[in-house]
Amino acid sequence: MPDRATYFLSDAHLGASSTREERPRESRLHRFLDSLNGSAAAVYIVGDLFDFWFEYRTAIPRRYFETLVHLRRLSEAGVSIVYLNGNHDFWLGAFLRDSIGLKTHDGPLTLELGGRRIWLHHGDGLLGGDQGYKVLKRVLRSPLSIGLYRWLHPDLGIPLARHVSRLSRGSREEHPFDPERLWRQIALPRFSEGLDTVMIGHFHQVYERHDAGRDFFVLGDWIRHFTYVVLREGRFTLEVWPAS
Repeated sequence: MPDRATYFLSDAHLGASSTREERPRESRLHRFLDSLNGSAAAVYIVGDLFDFWFEYRTAIPRRYFETLVHLRRLSEAGVSIVYLNGNHDFWLGAFLRDSIGLKTHDGPLTLELGGRRIWLHHGDGLLGGDQGYKVLKRVLRSPLSIGLYRWLHPDLGIPLARHVSRLSRGSREEHPFDPERLWRQIALPRFSEGLDTVMIGHFHQVYERHDAGRDFFVLGDWIRHFTYVVLREGRFTLEVWPAS
């Protein structure tokens, strides 16, 4: 679909609050997804769509059922949906691929689209320091950890994960947002490798920088900002939904 656009978004953290509290922004996300039918060639979810995701062999978190329906409809309409894991939804599994039609990806992703060379990553663990988190990340994503967690009944495992997610959000909010540091430590090394666009989420802030044909985006979130990036005919724009 060469005449259709590619969309990038991150950090909805669905399930972080009660269903009643989240209903307005969840509905806003669903309307956005429905609006892409007919206009999008592909959608890239750059991590933390869900505040927690884990697939047991015979169960998934039911909290996300309605969102999964909207994603499946979009996939069935011929839109490619690629879901990169984040630091809250890193256990993406076969159900999302086989039953919903998503393509899941662990870690950074390099793309060539519309004449652009793009580097995508959720954004966690890329800055210098924070070695404790980087070690924990490797442990939690290991096959052994996944196997052990499956021994927990979903009625225990899911509430436990939500509690841990709340602690993780509090830890992130303690650190000030420093876009210059992100530019130096995340964007510039990828530009030196020949890429011309770097896009991350994770920080829940909106930022864009354009310098000599190089583009850097921090995608914001779908909690306060409702922002996304669109690639149309080789050009990126940062937008808010709905535009009004």
